[in-house]
Amino acid sequence: MRSACLISALIALTLTTPAFGQNANLNREIQQSQRRLEQIREERSRLQQDLGEAQNRVRDVAAELGNLERRLSATRSALAEVEFQSEATTEQVVGATRDLVMSQEQLATRKAILARRLRDIYKMGPTHTIQVFLGARSFSDVLNRYRYLQRIAAFDQSLVERVRNLETTLTQQNDVLRQRMSVLGTLRQDRLTEVAQLRSVEQSHQSAIQQYRNREQTASTRLEELSADANRMTTLIDALEDRRRDLESRSDATLSSEDAGSLVWPVDGELIYEFGRDRRPNGTVIRWNGIGISAPTGTPVEAVRRGTVAYAGPFEGYGPTVMLSHGNGFYTLYLYLDEISVVEGREVMESDVVGTVGGDDTPEGSHLEFQVRAPREDGSSPQAQDPLIWLRAR
Repeated sequence: MRSACLISALIALTLTTPAFGQNANLNREIQQSQRRLEQIREERSRLQQDLGEAQNRVRDVAAELGNLERRLSATRSALAEVEFQSEATTEQVVGATRDLVMSQEQLATRKAILARRLRDIYKMGPTHTIQVFLGARSFSDVLNRYRYLQRIAAFDQSLVERVRNLETTLTQQNDVLRQRMSVLGTLRQDRLTEVAQLRSVEQSHQSAIQQYRNREQTASTRLEELSADANRMTTLIDALEDRRRDLESRSDATLSSEDAGSLVWPVDGELIYEFGRDRRPNGTVIRWNGIGISAPTGTPVEAVRRGTVAYAGPFEGYGPTVMLSHGNGFYTLYLYLDEISVVEGREVMESDVVGTVGGDDTPEGSHLEFQVRAPREDGSSPQAQDPLIWLRAR
Protein backbone atom coordinates (compact mmCIF):
# COMPACT_ATOMS: atom_id res chain seq x y z
CA MET A 1 0.00 0.00 0.00
CA ARG A 2 2.87 2.37 0.79
CA SER A 3 4.44 1.70 -2.60
CA ALA A 4 1.08 2.30 -4.26
CA CYS A 5 0.86 5.68 -2.53
CA LEU A 6 4.37 6.52 -3.72
CA ILE A 7 3.38 5.63 -7.28
CA SER A 8 0.31 7.87 -7.02
CA ALA A 9 2.44 10.71 -5.65
CA LEU A 10 4.90 10.30 -8.52
CA ILE A 11 2.09 10.44 -11.09
CA ALA A 12 0.59 13.51 -9.40
CA LEU A 13 3.99 15.21 -9.51
CA THR A 14 4.33 14.30 -13.17
CA LEU A 15 0.90 15.72 -13.91
CA THR A 16 1.56 19.03 -12.13
CA THR A 17 5.14 19.37 -13.40
CA PRO A 18 5.50 18.00 -16.95
CA ALA A 19 9.15 17.27 -17.58
CA PHE A 20 9.09 16.42 -21.22
CA GLY A 21 8.91 18.15 -24.56
CA GLN A 22 7.62 21.68 -24.89
CA ASN A 23 5.47 21.28 -21.80
CA ALA A 24 8.62 20.84 -19.68
CA ASN A 25 10.12 24.07 -21.05
CA LEU A 26 6.88 25.96 -20.52
CA ASN A 27 6.59 24.59 -17.00
CA ARG A 28 10.09 25.79 -16.17
CA GLU A 29 9.29 29.22 -17.59
CA ILE A 30 6.08 29.34 -15.55
CA GLN A 31 7.90 28.36 -12.36
CA GLN A 32 10.62 30.96 -12.97
CA SER A 33 7.98 33.60 -13.66
CA GLN A 34 6.08 32.68 -10.51
CA ARG A 35 9.27 32.91 -8.41
CA ARG A 36 10.03 36.29 -9.96
CA LEU A 37 6.48 37.41 -9.22
CA GLU A 38 6.86 36.42 -5.57
CA GLN A 39 10.15 38.33 -5.38
CA ILE A 40 8.48 41.39 -6.89
CA ARG A 41 5.64 41.20 -4.39
CA GLU A 42 8.07 40.83 -1.45
CA GLU A 43 10.13 43.80 -2.63
CA ARG A 44 6.95 45.82 -3.15
CA SER A 45 5.81 45.03 0.40
CA ARG A 46 9.19 46.06 1.81
CA LEU A 47 9.21 49.27 -0.22
CA GLN A 48 5.70 50.12 0.96
CA GLN A 49 6.91 49.79 4.54
CA ASP A 50 9.98 51.95 3.79
CA LEU A 51 7.74 54.50 2.10
CA GLY A 52 5.53 54.73 5.20
CA GLU A 53 8.59 55.22 7.41
CA ALA A 54 9.99 57.88 5.07
CA GLN A 55 6.67 59.74 5.06
CA ASN A 56 6.59 59.68 8.88
CA ARG A 57 10.15 61.04 8.99
CA VAL A 58 9.22 63.77 6.53
CA ARG A 59 6.30 64.83 8.73
CA ASP A 60 8.48 64.78 11.89
CA VAL A 61 11.29 66.77 10.27
CA ALA A 62 8.79 69.21 8.76
CA ALA A 63 7.28 69.87 12.20
CA GLU A 64 10.73 70.37 13.71
CA LEU A 65 11.65 72.65 10.84
CA GLY A 66 8.54 74.74 11.53
CA ASN A 67 9.61 75.06 15.15
CA LEU A 68 13.06 76.18 14.03
CA GLU A 69 11.48 78.76 11.76
CA ARG A 70 9.54 80.19 14.70
CA ARG A 71 12.69 80.25 16.82
CA LEU A 72 14.56 81.94 14.01
CA SER A 73 11.83 84.57 13.68
CA ALA A 74 11.95 85.24 17.43
CA THR A 75 15.73 85.54 17.25
CA ARG A 76 15.44 88.02 14.40
CA SER A 77 13.04 90.10 16.50
CA ALA A 78 15.40 90.00 19.48
CA LEU A 79 18.27 90.96 17.21
CA ALA A 80 16.28 93.93 15.92
CA GLU A 81 15.73 95.05 19.53
CA VAL A 82 19.44 94.72 20.19
CA GLU A 83 20.19 96.75 17.09
CA PHE A 84 17.81 99.47 18.27
CA GLN A 85 19.32 99.51 21.75
CA SER A 86 22.80 99.59 20.28
CA GLU A 87 21.97 102.55 18.07
CA ALA A 88 20.32 104.38 21.00
CA THR A 89 23.28 103.69 23.23
CA THR A 90 25.66 104.82 20.51
CA GLU A 91 23.79 108.12 20.32
CA GLN A 92 24.03 108.42 24.09
CA VAL A 93 27.76 107.77 23.94
CA VAL A 94 28.16 110.38 21.23
CA GLY A 95 26.16 112.91 23.28
CA ALA A 96 28.07 112.08 26.44
CA THR A 97 31.36 112.41 24.58
CA ARG A 98 30.30 115.80 23.25
CA ASP A 99 29.29 116.90 26.74
CA LEU A 100 32.57 115.59 28.08
CA VAL A 101 34.52 117.63 25.54
CA MET A 102 32.56 120.73 26.43
CA SER A 103 33.11 120.09 30.12
CA GLN A 104 36.81 119.63 29.51
CA GLU A 105 36.89 122.96 27.69
CA GLN A 106 35.07 124.57 30.58
CA LEU A 107 37.44 122.86 32.96
CA ALA A 108 40.41 124.21 31.03
CA THR A 109 38.91 127.70 31.18
CA ARG A 110 38.26 127.43 34.90
CA LYS A 111 41.75 126.13 35.46
CA ALA A 112 43.17 129.09 33.54
CA ILE A 113 41.13 131.47 35.68
CA LEU A 114 42.22 129.63 38.79
CA ALA A 115 45.83 129.78 37.66
CA ARG A 116 45.62 133.55 37.18
CA ARG A 117 44.05 133.90 40.60
CA LEU A 118 46.86 131.87 42.13
CA ARG A 119 49.46 134.00 40.34
CA ASP A 120 47.76 137.16 41.54
CA ILE A 121 47.59 135.85 45.08
CA TYR A 122 51.23 134.80 44.83
CA LYS A 123 52.23 138.24 43.58
CA MET A 124 50.31 139.96 46.34
CA GLY A 125 52.17 137.89 48.88
CA PRO A 126 51.08 136.37 52.18
CA THR A 127 50.53 139.80 53.81
CA HIS A 128 47.99 140.98 51.30
CA THR A 129 45.04 140.08 53.45
CA ILE A 130 46.52 142.00 56.40
CA GLN A 131 47.17 144.99 54.19
CA VAL A 132 43.56 144.91 53.02
CA PHE A 133 42.37 145.00 56.59
CA LEU A 134 44.88 147.71 57.59
CA GLY A 135 43.77 149.93 54.73
CA ALA A 136 40.21 150.03 56.06
CA ARG A 137 38.97 153.49 57.09
CA SER A 138 36.36 152.27 59.49
CA PHE A 139 35.12 149.21 61.25
CA SER A 140 32.31 148.79 58.75
CA ASP A 141 34.88 148.99 55.95
CA VAL A 142 36.80 146.17 57.72
CA LEU A 143 33.68 144.03 57.77
CA ASN A 144 33.01 144.72 54.10
CA ARG A 145 36.59 143.87 53.20
CA TYR A 146 36.36 140.65 55.22
CA ARG A 147 33.13 139.60 53.50
CA TYR A 148 34.70 140.37 50.13
CA LEU A 149 37.76 138.28 50.80
CA GLN A 150 35.60 135.46 52.15
CA ARG A 151 33.45 135.44 49.02
CA ILE A 152 36.53 135.37 46.81
CA ALA A 153 37.97 132.46 48.75
CA ALA A 154 34.64 130.58 48.66
CA PHE A 155 34.31 131.19 44.95
CA ASP A 156 37.82 129.93 44.30
CA GLN A 157 37.22 126.87 46.45
CA SER A 158 33.86 126.08 44.81
CA LEU A 159 35.44 126.54 41.40
CA VAL A 160 38.08 123.95 42.18
CA GLU A 161 35.48 121.59 43.68
CA ARG A 162 33.08 121.93 40.76
CA VAL A 163 35.82 121.27 38.25
CA ARG A 164 36.97 118.18 40.18
CA ASN A 165 33.39 116.82 40.54
CA LEU A 166 32.56 117.47 36.89
CA GLU A 167 35.69 115.71 35.73
CA THR A 168 35.00 112.72 37.99
CA THR A 169 31.33 112.49 36.96
CA LEU A 170 32.12 112.67 33.28
CA THR A 171 34.83 110.06 33.63
CA GLN A 172 32.43 107.70 35.44
CA GLN A 173 29.69 108.31 32.91
CA ASN A 174 32.08 107.62 30.09
CA ASP A 175 33.18 104.35 31.74
CA VAL A 176 29.54 103.25 32.22
CA LEU A 177 28.70 103.98 28.62
CA ARG A 178 31.75 102.13 27.40
CA GLN A 179 30.76 99.13 29.52
CA ARG A 180 27.25 99.24 28.11
CA MET A 181 28.66 99.36 24.60
CA SER A 182 30.85 96.36 25.37
CA VAL A 183 27.89 94.41 26.79
CA LEU A 184 25.71 95.32 23.86
CA GLY A 185 28.47 94.33 21.45
CA THR A 186 28.83 90.97 23.17
CA LEU A 187 25.07 90.46 23.17
CA ARG A 188 24.90 91.37 19.53
CA GLN A 189 27.67 88.91 18.70
CA ASP A 190 25.89 86.19 20.69
CA ARG A 191 22.66 86.82 18.82
CA LEU A 192 24.49 86.74 15.53
CA THR A 193 26.09 83.45 16.53
CA GLU A 194 22.70 82.04 17.51
CA VAL A 195 21.21 83.08 14.20
CA ALA A 196 24.14 81.49 12.37
CA GLN A 197 23.65 78.25 14.34
CA LEU A 198 19.93 78.24 13.67
CA ARG A 199 20.56 78.79 9.99
CA SER A 200 23.04 75.89 10.00
CA VAL A 201 20.50 73.64 11.71
CA GLU A 202 17.85 74.82 9.32
CA GLN A 203 20.04 73.94 6.35
CA SER A 204 20.78 70.52 7.85
CA HIS A 205 17.10 69.83 8.37
CA GLN A 206 16.28 71.12 4.92
CA SER A 207 18.88 68.73 3.54
CA ALA A 208 17.49 65.87 5.64
CA ILE A 209 13.91 66.51 4.61
CA GLN A 210 15.03 66.75 0.99
CA GLN A 211 16.76 63.38 1.34
CA TYR A 212 13.63 61.84 2.84
CA ARG A 213 11.52 63.34 0.08
CA ASN A 214 13.93 62.00 -2.53
CA ARG A 215 13.77 58.61 -0.83
CA GLU A 216 9.98 58.84 -0.78
CA GLN A 217 9.95 59.74 -4.47
CA THR A 218 12.37 56.93 -5.29
CA ALA A 219 10.29 54.43 -3.33
CA SER A 220 7.12 55.62 -5.03
CA THR A 221 8.74 55.36 -8.45
CA ARG A 222 10.11 51.91 -7.62
CA LEU A 223 6.68 50.82 -6.39
CA GLU A 224 5.16 51.93 -9.68
CA GLU A 225 7.83 50.00 -11.56
CA LEU A 226 7.25 46.92 -9.42
CA SER A 227 3.50 47.15 -9.94
CA ALA A 228 4.08 47.33 -13.68
CA ASP A 229 6.53 44.39 -13.45
CA ALA A 230 4.01 42.40 -11.43
CA ASN A 231 1.30 43.09 -13.99
CA ARG A 232 3.59 42.11 -16.85
CA MET A 233 4.70 39.00 -14.98
CA THR A 234 1.09 38.00 -14.28
CA THR A 235 0.26 38.50 -17.94
CA LEU A 236 3.29 36.41 -18.92
CA ILE A 237 2.30 33.61 -16.56
CA ASP A 238 -1.24 33.64 -17.89
CA ALA A 239 0.10 33.51 -21.46
CA LEU A 240 2.45 30.64 -20.59
CA GLU A 241 -0.38 28.77 -18.90
CA ASP A 242 -2.56 29.27 -21.96
CA ARG A 243 0.23 27.98 -24.18
CA ARG A 244 0.75 24.98 -21.92
CA ARG A 245 -2.95 24.13 -21.88
CA ASP A 246 -3.10 24.64 -25.63
CA LEU A 247 -0.15 22.31 -26.17
CA GLU A 248 -1.68 19.74 -23.89
CA SER A 249 -5.02 20.00 -25.65
CA ARG A 250 -3.34 19.64 -29.04
CA SER A 251 -0.94 16.90 -28.00
CA ASP A 252 -1.43 13.57 -29.70
CA ALA A 253 -2.86 11.16 -27.15
CA THR A 254 -1.61 7.66 -27.88
CA LEU A 255 -3.97 5.93 -25.48
CA SER A 256 -7.65 6.29 -24.69
CA SER A 257 -10.53 4.27 -23.23
CA GLU A 258 -11.27 2.98 -26.74
CA ASP A 259 -7.92 1.14 -26.74
CA ALA A 260 -8.99 -1.27 -23.99
CA GLY A 261 -8.07 -4.88 -25.00
CA SER A 262 -5.72 -3.78 -27.80
CA LEU A 263 -2.36 -3.31 -26.08
CA VAL A 264 0.51 -5.68 -26.78
CA TRP A 265 2.07 -7.46 -23.82
CA PRO A 266 5.28 -5.87 -22.52
CA VAL A 267 6.94 -9.25 -22.01
CA ASP A 268 6.02 -12.86 -22.58
CA GLY A 269 5.64 -14.88 -19.41
CA GLU A 270 3.40 -16.53 -16.89
CA LEU A 271 0.95 -14.38 -14.95
CA ILE A 272 1.97 -14.76 -11.27
CA TYR A 273 -0.46 -12.28 -9.66
CA GLU A 274 -3.41 -10.24 -10.84
CA PHE A 275 -4.76 -6.77 -10.19
CA GLY A 276 -6.69 -6.23 -6.96
CA ARG A 277 -6.82 -7.77 -3.51
CA ASP A 278 -4.87 -10.99 -2.90
CA ARG A 279 -5.40 -12.91 0.33
CA ARG A 280 -2.38 -15.00 1.30
CA PRO A 281 -2.57 -18.35 3.16
CA ASN A 282 -1.38 -16.64 6.35
CA GLY A 283 -4.35 -14.27 6.20
CA THR A 284 -2.42 -11.25 4.94
CA VAL A 285 -4.22 -9.22 2.30
CA ILE A 286 -2.16 -7.57 -0.43
CA ARG A 287 -3.54 -5.14 -2.97
CA TRP A 288 -1.82 -5.25 -6.32
CA ASN A 289 -2.08 -2.15 -8.53
CA GLY A 290 -0.86 -4.06 -11.54
CA ILE A 291 -0.13 -7.59 -12.78
CA GLY A 292 3.02 -9.64 -12.30
CA ILE A 293 4.52 -11.34 -15.35
CA SER A 294 7.21 -13.89 -14.66
CA ALA A 295 10.24 -13.79 -16.97
CA PRO A 296 13.96 -14.51 -16.72
CA THR A 297 16.22 -11.71 -15.55
CA GLY A 298 17.46 -9.63 -18.47
CA THR A 299 14.46 -10.33 -20.68
CA PRO A 300 13.72 -7.21 -22.77
CA VAL A 301 10.63 -5.24 -21.73
CA GLU A 302 8.80 -3.45 -24.57
CA ALA A 303 6.56 -0.40 -24.58
CA VAL A 304 2.91 -1.38 -25.06
CA ARG A 305 2.10 1.86 -26.92
CA ARG A 306 3.90 4.97 -28.19
CA GLY A 307 4.50 7.57 -25.46
CA THR A 308 6.91 9.94 -23.74
CA VAL A 309 9.20 8.85 -20.91
CA ALA A 310 7.85 10.76 -17.91
CA TYR A 311 10.10 8.99 -15.39
CA ALA A 312 13.08 6.66 -15.65
CA GLY A 313 15.00 5.80 -12.50
CA PRO A 314 14.96 4.01 -9.19
CA PHE A 315 11.74 4.15 -7.19
CA GLU A 316 11.39 3.13 -3.56
CA GLY A 317 9.86 -0.34 -3.18
CA TYR A 318 9.98 -1.12 -6.91
CA GLY A 319 13.61 -0.68 -7.90
CA PRO A 320 14.35 0.65 -11.41
CA THR A 321 11.12 1.98 -12.87
CA VAL A 322 9.96 3.43 -16.20
CA MET A 323 6.76 5.47 -16.59
CA LEU A 324 5.40 6.34 -20.03
CA SER A 325 2.92 9.17 -20.53
CA HIS A 326 0.44 8.60 -23.36
CA GLY A 327 -1.35 11.94 -23.03
CA ASN A 328 -4.66 12.97 -21.52
CA GLY A 329 -3.71 11.46 -18.16
CA PHE A 330 -3.00 7.88 -19.38
CA TYR A 331 0.18 6.22 -18.08
CA THR A 332 1.79 2.78 -18.30
CA LEU A 333 4.31 1.70 -15.62
CA TYR A 334 7.08 -0.91 -15.87
CA LEU A 335 8.31 -1.92 -12.42
CA TYR A 336 11.00 -4.21 -10.95
CA LEU A 337 13.35 -3.68 -13.88
CA ASP A 338 16.95 -4.75 -13.87
CA GLU A 339 18.20 -2.15 -16.33
CA ILE A 340 16.64 0.95 -17.91
CA SER A 341 17.10 1.63 -21.62
CA VAL A 342 15.31 4.98 -22.04
CA VAL A 343 15.83 8.61 -20.97
CA GLU A 344 13.32 10.97 -19.46
CA GLY A 345 11.70 13.36 -21.91
CA ARG A 346 12.35 11.11 -24.93
CA GLU A 347 9.61 9.64 -27.02
CA VAL A 348 9.48 5.86 -27.49
CA MET A 349 7.53 3.93 -30.05
CA GLU A 350 5.40 0.86 -29.53
CA SER A 351 7.52 -2.28 -29.01
CA ASP A 352 10.67 -0.22 -28.25
CA VAL A 353 12.69 -1.74 -25.41
CA VAL A 354 12.38 0.34 -22.22
CA GLY A 355 14.48 -1.97 -20.02
CA THR A 356 15.03 -5.55 -18.88
CA VAL A 357 13.28 -7.79 -16.35
CA GLY A 358 14.59 -7.72 -12.77
CA GLY A 359 12.99 -8.43 -9.41
CA ASP A 360 15.32 -11.25 -8.36
CA ASP A 361 15.24 -10.04 -4.75
CA THR A 362 11.43 -10.13 -4.47
CA PRO A 363 9.43 -13.03 -3.00
CA GLU A 364 7.92 -13.61 -6.44
CA GLY A 365 11.33 -13.93 -8.08
CA SER A 366 12.34 -12.31 -11.33
CA HIS A 367 9.33 -10.74 -12.95
CA LEU A 368 7.87 -7.52 -14.32
CA GLU A 369 5.00 -5.65 -12.70
CA PHE A 370 2.96 -3.81 -15.30
CA GLN A 371 0.46 -1.10 -14.37
CA VAL A 372 -2.00 1.03 -16.31
CA ARG A 373 -3.30 4.30 -14.91
CA ALA A 374 -6.19 6.23 -16.41
CA PRO A 375 -7.66 9.67 -15.56
CA ARG A 376 -10.61 10.02 -13.23
CA GLU A 377 -13.72 11.95 -14.04
CA ASP A 378 -13.13 14.37 -11.16
CA GLY A 379 -9.75 15.36 -12.63
CA SER A 380 -7.69 14.02 -9.69
CA SER A 381 -4.59 11.83 -9.99
CA PRO A 382 -4.92 8.94 -12.46
CA GLN A 383 -6.29 5.73 -10.97
CA ALA A 384 -4.77 2.27 -11.30
CA GLN A 385 -6.84 -0.04 -13.50
CA ASP A 386 -6.66 -3.74 -14.25
CA PRO A 387 -4.05 -4.13 -17.01
CA LEU A 388 -5.74 -7.29 -18.29
CA ILE A 389 -8.63 -5.08 -19.47
CA TRP A 390 -6.19 -3.17 -21.64
CA LEU A 391 -3.92 -5.99 -22.85
CA ARG A 392 -4.79 -8.28 -25.70
CA ALA A 393 -6.27 -11.59 -24.68
CA ARG A 394 -3.90 -14.53 -24.89
